[in-house]
Amino acid sequence: MNKKVSIWVIPVVVIATIFLTLAGVGWGLQKITHNVAGAVQFLFTMGKIHSSYVGEYTEKKLFEGAMHGMVESLDDPYSEYLNEEGFARLNEVTDGTFGGIGVVLGQRNKEFVVVSPMEGSPGAKAGIEAGDKILKVNDEDIKGRSLEDVVGKIRGKKGTGVKLFLEHQNGEQYTADIIRDDIKIQSVAGKMLPDTKIGYIRIAMFNENTGEEFKKAYEKLEQEGMQATLLDLRHNPGGLLNECVKVANYIVPEGPVVSITDKQGNTKVYKSQLKQVKYPLAVLIDHGSASASEIVAGAVQDTKAGKLFGVTTYGKGCVQSVYHITYDTGLKLTTAMYYTPSGRSIHKVGVTPDVEIELPAKPVVDLQMKKAEEYLKEELEKAK
Repeated sequence: MNKKVSIWVIPVVVIATIFLTLAGVGWGLQKITHNVAGAVQFLFTMGKIHSSYVGEYTEKKLFEGAMHGMVESLDDPYSEYLNEEGFARLNEVTDGTFGGIGVVLGQRNKEFVVVSPMEGSPGAKAGIEAGDKILKVNDEDIKGRSLEDVVGKIRGKKGTGVKLFLEHQNGEQYTADIIRDDIKIQSVAGKMLPDTKIGYIRIAMFNENTGEEFKKAYEKLEQEGMQATLLDLRHNPGGLLNECVKVANYIVPEGPVVSITDKQGNTKVYKSQLKQVKYPLAVLIDHGSASASEIVAGAVQDTKAGKLFGVTTYGKGCVQSVYHITYDTGLKLTTAMYYTPSGRSIHKVGVTPDVEIELPAKPVVDLQMKKAEEYLKEELEKAK
């Protein structure tokens, strides 16, 4: 029976079941390499290990090593083989609670980079910032490790400790001794800004409940008198495609939100059904805004539904699919690229804000939010 897969970093989820036999491995390798030699070499190596290797090993370890190596050879930071532990971790985030330090990691140029620390998490309290590089975990150099392996070392039970050696974007290196906690994900939070008619909505990430949570927050703010919307997507590492499209249906006018094109050139367009944007809109973005949050920001910008404030986003414009290999192992693979309504690819480029505002290292005032609020007040004055 197939297990449902839900993941924060991947816009599209595809589930398949793959049954492998030894003959199937040989046939698959021949199919991929277009020559018998490659398949024979693989089987010969495995045979020699069985007949001659004097050390200890298991069949499971051999196959997992082969799978890891095959996917890693793609040199794609977003594709990986997922063993039981990795596959379980993949599902934890959209389930809402997991043990760790509350930091979302990515991989860029074979370095492990913090996409965003979750607000109020142990990692954020320890001073970890978006863009920081993680160099060591518990005094162990992690160079050459897989993203799955590094995440596994950082995750752990509530109350246990982990030591990280990191580097800020300015080159300053530091050590963070952190006590893990249960990370509970609240996807959406909203409130009316004091003495204004501006409704503020913060989306931490796009998980399975984000669309419905956004709907409730949005409608509640309307009942409280909202006449302008300030959407905060800063430090939002992304999430599920369908959920960000649901959000876009409240703030992006009728038409394309995002298009996705696969290896065969097949394109699927996801659209908004909103007849007309109801309120002036400002969106906050930063270096930690990635994937699904970039889809929303890009759609707002291209359709001129509102203005973007902050700094250029992370730049993840590729789509991953997840396949079951067995019930509890899987393959995460980059299978498509996505494009904004105007046809832009933001991969490795990011979305540039309409109004660029860089926050100082330790801001006393949230200048990005202040500027966005001023813009919305001006728009409300114009509408009088």
